[in-house]
Amino acid sequence: MTVRVRVTSPASLSNLGPGFDILGLALADPADTVEAEASDRPGVEIVDVTGDEGLLSRDPRQNVAGVAAADVLARAARTSGVAPAATGLRLWLTKGIPIASGLGGSAASSVAGAVAANEVLGRPFAPLELVESALAGEAVAAISAHGDNVLPCLLGGIVLVRSLAPLDVVSLPVPPGLHLAVVHPHCQVPTSEARALLKDLRWNLSDAVANAANVGSFVSALHTGDLQLLGRSVADRLVEPVRARLIPGFDRVKAAAQASGALACSISGSGPTVFAFACDERSARRAAAAMEQAFADAAGLASDVYVGQVNTQGTRSIRHVRSGTRAGL
Repeated sequence: MTVRVRVTSPASLSNLGPGFDILGLALADPADTVEAEASDRPGVEIVDVTGDEGLLSRDPRQNVAGVAAADVLARAARTSGVAPAATGLRLWLTKGIPIASGLGGSAASSVAGAVAANEVLGRPFAPLELVESALAGEAVAAISAHGDNVLPCLLGGIVLVRSLAPLDVVSLPVPPGLHLAVVHPHCQVPTSEARALLKDLRWNLSDAVANAANVGSFVSALHTGDLQLLGRSVADRLVEPVRARLIPGFDRVKAAAQASGALACSISGSGPTVFAFACDERSARRAAAAMEQAFADAAGLASDVYVGQVNTQGTRSIRHVRSGTRAGL
């Protein structure tokens, strides 16, 4: 009997102010979903992609979920010493995360593709062993592989990626009162374009020192639960000033969040999504409303709004049996 696996991978926020390419956290909503089943046909076939408005390729060599799944399939064949549980995979991708939004959509699809392939093959790899495959997918969309979206998407919570080669990731505590206001204006900032802005830049040593100090105090604030210190630590003197120009109305949006009483406000990843930290749900909702209104007033942009806490679960999967029965994985 054919078994189909469904994997849901959450959106994520990255950089979190001073932690360019090293800090990230998982959100409860939105999410991407990949369904997968074994196939007698070698390789990976993407049967369908929905929720993407026709923007994504169905070619598994160009679609990040297909690239990540194919990497898992190839690694299983190389390392298992025996024939893998399947010679091929069929995938169905559902995009719930807006494209080019700064919410880690390519990372979520990559992680979902890798995890789904691993499940179908009988779990030959532990979760952290899937990072390499997910990064292979992420690199297709982001030009370079970086783990600040992939790792929180896979593991959940707040993470610090100390190194990718060798892999060294630190899971950080999540203070119980910490809430998020996430506002995605209806415009796009491609990751490749945002990273290209940084290619030839040079920064002052004093700015680099300030960012290093803020990363250190950010980590300390999470361990101590000091949300006021956390707010003061979300300050980026390196990347945010450069990328702010890609986001219509950003300065007014940030000022609105601060005026509403948010702990801090910054850009998620490449943008245009902007996030704020708050000390409780009521404050987060107030900040979200202020940022949403500021995007409308400053740039005439409608927005999607997400309010909640950090998702500590990460990517999850269930197994569908064709007869209709279901069992948790």
